[in-house]
Amino acid sequence: MTDSDLRVELHLEVALGDTAIAVGSGDVPVLATPRLVALFEAATVRALEGRLDVAETSVGTRVEIDHLAASPVGARVVIVAELSERDARRVVFDVRATGDDGTLLAGGRVWRAVVNRDRFLARLERTDGA
Repeated sequence: MTDSDLRVELHLEVALGDTAIAVGSGDVPVLATPRLVALFEAATVRALEGRLDVAETSVGTRVEIDHLAASPVGARVVIVAELSERDARRVVFDVRATGDDGTLLAGGRVWRAVVNRDRFLARLERTDGA
Protein backbone atom coordinates (compact mmCIF):
# COMPACT_ATOMS: atom_id res chain seq x y z
CA MET A 1 0.00 0.00 0.00
CA THR A 2 1.36 3.39 -0.95
CA ASP A 3 0.36 6.65 0.66
CA SER A 4 0.24 8.70 -2.52
CA ASP A 5 -3.17 10.11 -3.28
CA LEU A 6 -4.94 8.08 -0.59
CA ARG A 7 -7.98 10.34 -0.67
CA VAL A 8 -11.61 9.60 -1.44
CA GLU A 9 -14.55 11.90 -2.00
CA LEU A 10 -18.17 10.73 -1.75
CA HIS A 11 -21.28 12.75 -2.56
CA LEU A 12 -24.67 12.49 -0.91
CA GLU A 13 -27.99 14.23 -1.33
CA VAL A 14 -29.63 13.90 2.07
CA ALA A 15 -32.74 11.72 1.77
CA LEU A 16 -35.41 10.82 4.32
CA GLY A 17 -33.57 7.57 5.10
CA ASP A 18 -30.48 9.53 6.13
CA THR A 19 -32.25 11.57 8.80
CA ALA A 20 -32.11 11.39 12.57
CA ILE A 21 -35.78 10.41 12.54
CA ALA A 22 -35.12 7.45 10.21
CA VAL A 23 -32.16 6.05 12.15
CA GLY A 24 -33.61 6.72 15.60
CA SER A 25 -31.00 9.20 16.77
CA GLY A 26 -33.34 12.17 17.08
CA ASP A 27 -36.66 13.64 16.04
CA VAL A 28 -35.67 16.16 13.40
CA PRO A 29 -35.40 15.64 9.61
CA VAL A 30 -31.67 16.38 9.25
CA LEU A 31 -28.63 14.24 8.40
CA ALA A 32 -28.17 11.89 11.35
CA THR A 33 -24.83 11.73 13.11
CA PRO A 34 -24.79 7.89 12.92
CA ARG A 35 -25.36 8.13 9.16
CA LEU A 36 -22.48 10.59 8.93
CA VAL A 37 -20.23 8.17 10.81
CA ALA A 38 -21.23 5.39 8.39
CA LEU A 39 -20.39 7.64 5.43
CA PHE A 40 -17.00 8.49 6.91
CA GLU A 41 -16.25 4.80 7.42
CA ALA A 42 -17.44 3.96 3.90
CA ALA A 43 -15.07 6.57 2.49
CA THR A 44 -12.12 5.07 4.38
CA VAL A 45 -13.01 1.58 3.15
CA ARG A 46 -13.20 2.86 -0.40
CA ALA A 47 -9.83 4.60 0.00
CA LEU A 48 -8.25 1.26 0.87
CA GLU A 49 -9.85 -0.69 -2.00
CA GLY A 50 -7.17 -2.35 -4.10
CA ARG A 51 -4.42 -1.23 -1.74
CA LEU A 52 -4.42 -4.20 0.64
CA ASP A 53 -3.17 -7.73 0.08
CA VAL A 54 -5.97 -9.96 -1.24
CA ALA A 55 -6.01 -11.86 2.09
CA GLU A 56 -6.41 -8.65 4.08
CA THR A 57 -9.30 -6.42 5.01
CA SER A 58 -9.68 -3.48 7.36
CA VAL A 59 -11.94 -3.08 10.36
CA GLY A 60 -12.97 0.11 12.07
CA THR A 61 -11.52 0.55 15.55
CA ARG A 62 -12.20 4.15 16.51
CA VAL A 63 -14.15 7.18 15.26
CA GLU A 64 -14.00 10.73 16.58
CA ILE A 65 -16.12 13.41 14.95
CA ASP A 66 -17.57 16.79 15.67
CA HIS A 67 -20.93 17.27 13.96
CA LEU A 68 -21.01 21.03 13.62
CA ALA A 69 -23.96 21.95 11.42
CA ALA A 70 -27.28 20.45 10.35
CA SER A 71 -28.06 19.31 6.80
CA PRO A 72 -31.75 19.12 5.85
CA VAL A 73 -33.32 16.69 3.41
CA GLY A 74 -32.23 17.67 -0.09
CA ALA A 75 -28.92 19.18 1.00
CA ARG A 76 -25.85 18.06 -0.92
CA VAL A 77 -22.96 16.88 1.22
CA VAL A 78 -19.38 16.08 0.21
CA ILE A 79 -17.58 13.49 2.35
CA VAL A 80 -13.76 13.41 2.19
CA ALA A 81 -11.36 10.90 3.75
CA GLU A 82 -7.59 11.45 3.53
CA LEU A 83 -4.90 9.20 4.95
CA SER A 84 -3.07 10.99 7.74
CA GLU A 85 -1.09 8.21 9.45
CA ARG A 86 -0.21 4.59 8.87
CA ASP A 87 1.97 1.86 10.21
CA ALA A 88 2.09 -1.87 9.51
CA ARG A 89 -1.42 -2.63 10.78
CA ARG A 90 -3.10 0.70 11.50
CA VAL A 91 -4.38 3.42 9.22
CA VAL A 92 -5.79 6.75 10.33
CA PHE A 93 -7.88 9.02 8.13
CA ASP A 94 -8.81 12.65 8.57
CA VAL A 95 -12.45 12.99 7.54
CA ARG A 96 -14.72 15.93 6.84
CA ALA A 97 -18.14 16.71 5.47
CA THR A 98 -18.89 19.98 3.74
CA GLY A 99 -21.95 21.51 2.18
CA ASP A 100 -22.17 22.61 -1.45
CA ASP A 101 -21.21 26.11 -0.34
CA GLY A 102 -18.06 24.86 1.42
CA THR A 103 -19.50 25.09 4.95
CA LEU A 104 -17.80 22.59 7.26
CA LEU A 105 -20.57 20.33 8.53
CA ALA A 106 -18.43 17.79 10.40
CA GLY A 107 -14.83 16.77 10.86
CA GLY A 108 -12.80 14.19 12.67
CA ARG A 109 -10.72 11.02 12.37
CA VAL A 110 -11.33 7.36 11.64
CA TRP A 111 -8.95 4.59 12.73
CA ARG A 112 -8.87 1.20 10.98
CA ALA A 113 -6.88 -1.95 11.64
CA VAL A 114 -5.59 -4.02 8.74
CA VAL A 115 -6.21 -7.70 9.50
CA ASN A 116 -6.02 -11.07 7.82
CA ARG A 117 -9.64 -11.74 6.83
CA ASP A 118 -9.60 -15.53 7.47
CA ARG A 119 -7.92 -15.25 10.89
CA PHE A 120 -10.30 -12.47 11.89
CA LEU A 121 -13.36 -14.53 10.94
CA ALA A 122 -11.95 -17.69 12.55
CA ARG A 123 -11.52 -15.80 15.82
CA LEU A 124 -15.18 -14.81 15.69
CA GLU A 125 -16.28 -18.42 15.17
CA ARG A 126 -14.30 -19.51 18.25
CA THR A 127 -15.91 -16.85 20.43
CA ASP A 128 -19.56 -17.02 19.32
CA GLY A 129 -20.37 -19.81 21.80
CA ALA A 130 -22.12 -22.00 19.24
